[in-house]
Amino acid sequence: MKFTALCKSLCLTIFLSFFIHGCSNEDYGGNANNDIDNDSIVNTLDNCMSVANTDQLDTDIDGIGDACDDDDDDDGILDDDDNCPLTANPNQEDSDNDGIGDACDDNTIVPQFPCINGMANGHPCNGFDLMSHIPIDVLGGAGAEGNDSWGWTDPTTGKEYALVCTTSGSAFVDISDPSEPILLGTLPTATSNSPWRDIKTYNDHAFIVSEASGHGMQVFDLTRLRDVANPPVTFSADANYNGFGSAHNIVINEDSGFAYAVGSNTFNGGPHFINIQNPTSPTAAGGYADDAYSHDAQVVTYNGPDTDHVGKEILIGSNENEVVIVDVTDKANPVQISTIGYDNIGYTHQGWFTENMEYFLLGDEIDEINFGINSRTVVFDFSDLDAPMFHMDYFGPTSAIDHNGYVVGNIFYVANYTAGLRAVDISNLDSGVMTEIGFLDTFVPNDNTAFNGAWNIYPFFESRNIIVSDIEGGLYIVRPTN
Repeated sequence: MKFTALCKSLCLTIFLSFFIHGCSNEDYGGNANNDIDNDSIVNTLDNCMSVANTDQLDTDIDGIGDACDDDDDDDGILDDDDNCPLTANPNQEDSDNDGIGDACDDNTIVPQFPCINGMANGHPCNGFDLMSHIPIDVLGGAGAEGNDSWGWTDPTTGKEYALVCTTSGSAFVDISDPSEPILLGTLPTATSNSPWRDIKTYNDHAFIVSEASGHGMQVFDLTRLRDVANPPVTFSADANYNGFGSAHNIVINEDSGFAYAVGSNTFNGGPHFINIQNPTSPTAAGGYADDAYSHDAQVVTYNGPDTDHVGKEILIGSNENEVVIVDVTDKANPVQISTIGYDNIGYTHQGWFTENMEYFLLGDEIDEINFGINSRTVVFDFSDLDAPMFHMDYFGPTSAIDHNGYVVGNIFYVANYTAGLRAVDISNLDSGVMTEIGFLDTFVPNDNTAFNGAWNIYPFFESRNIIVSDIEGGLYIVRPTN
């Protein structure tokens, strides 16, 4: 019986061999020595007959050449979707979020302090890793404190830089490797030290104001950061605008090339317009004094749902006790569109549009102190700029004071002083739902209602690096955990 079974098996094998060989000859055009793809490899030996591949590369050794294999590393992820198509990595790990899987990334950047079990180097966290930290005394000298910050991406090199304000000046940090940041240098204050300093960018230049008396607006050419041989160095300004002395804040509309100094000693503290289209030759362009002191603002070339104002340059001012909406298209004739207040006003501090410009998210700096509430964000419906409406209040999980907040996609990133960086999902804002999805607390001692900790954040880098400027702590570079 065993011999009979063996004979049957051998006969079947011989039959199939002749059958397949015959069919293959037909596929080859009747000649097994044909070369369909003209790559000098005959069909019978070619592991990819229809696509020329003289190297016969077969990474996963599956008998199918890489040239016509949809999954070259045989890890179950098709090449078109695989962040490392020639090295098996079925889990697609990408620690530095650069689109290249760790398995084949020669320049993988990993956090110095990953968020593990809710902590990153002693900092409470959820969903964010602490890439690195530079203490405030390194950035600003002994006794310095941190305040505002911004970011710049070099359009030529792609490098990312943190621009960090301190009481003594401005610090410039190369964060292209966020785990190994390099302090390139500092620009000292134009006059005296101050707890308030603000910085924004336009056309590869930084524009810096301060509440220091007689400071004006410093202009610094950021391309100078490309060629710092022996950091850190002490920089000097490339220009200084003296149309005002002190100012609390500066806002820039990069679409128009105009800067707006707010809280200055001109125009009753209202926005002071400056043409910065030639960055090192800024010129006065008027101002707006009708609504008195403006603590902060956002200025946009409007492209939202209110068709009456599309294409206009619109300023949203956070003016201590109300929000004002002003058309500043004609600098010689700015026109108020509307104003809006809200319940339990403490100090109307700072706000930011959603990306579709339908909603405006406002932070009130004193309401937590005055009314004993948790961190509150006031949301307005700005779908009609002429008739803005209150939409909802969002209350965070702590009683920390909210400070500066910004929107990227469906995430609202806000600096909550003692509670650090908070990230809030606003994808269901239409339904009145905002949900905190992550945080990294830069101020470890507590989450009290006090003016300590995170002053500002900058969440706009394409790399997803986020910089946090902290009063006592200096610069924190964080990134969402994979």
